[in-house]
Amino acid sequence: MGNTIQYPKPNTRKNFITKRLLAVLTLTIGTTIGTGLLIILTNLQFSNALTANPAPKPHPLPPTLAQWQDETNSGDYFSQIATTEVGYLVWSQFPVKVYIKRPQTINQEQAQTWVNSILKTVQEWNNYLPLIVVEQPEIADITIERKTPPLELSRENKIPRARSALTRYELYTSNNVLLHRFTILLSPSQTGDYLLAASRHELGHALGIWGHSSLQTDALYFSQVRNPPPISPRDVNTLKRVYQQPTALGW
Repeated sequence: MGNTIQYPKPNTRKNFITKRLLAVLTLTIGTTIGTGLLIILTNLQFSNALTANPAPKPHPLPPTLAQWQDETNSGDYFSQIATTEVGYLVWSQFPVKVYIKRPQTINQEQAQTWVNSILKTVQEWNNYLPLIVVEQPEIADITIERKTPPLELSRENKIPRARSALTRYELYTSNNVLLHRFTILLSPSQTGDYLLAASRHELGHALGIWGHSSLQTDALYFSQVRNPPPISPRDVNTLKRVYQQPTALGW
């Protein structure tokens, strides 16, 4: 993807699979241009490494999602969520550990404002899945950075388009258990409510909503909008359905 993969320290991430499966979801800058779902497979030999893992099966629902009830009967967009070679991208060990990389290229006040925005969206999603912010990047499940995502080529592969954010995952094994981790890149051009919206949106992907909504009232709407919405009941309904699905992760 044009970005250096930050490999884990050998003592903290054992049996890391270097023949890795990478996938990304992107959010395009603008109010009318959508992105859809982009899946990139590298080193397809990695598929062979999955054969030793058990067949996908569901994990117990996290208590926060098990208790969630939508009194508005808003429905969901589960049909738009993609599965992967290992099933759905759900977490089974909680709290999910989030590392927020403090920006170094802006002044301290601006950096703190940026960090505070990310912390706000972490707290929003923490209402539905247990999350914890950690100071050690090597133990993080999700890493969030203020960094320009690589350009995305148009369908004709001629015109590069800017992206406001990018979310990608990697698979690895530890103690013979298949695990995953995410990296979220948020463009430095995102500020204020747009930064909050991008962070909220991409964190939703990293928590398991590997797809987009077609309604502007959902945080996982496929493109940025003028008035970004909060996490909607449809977002949470979709998240709950995702966590009821089978996966090879965590087994």
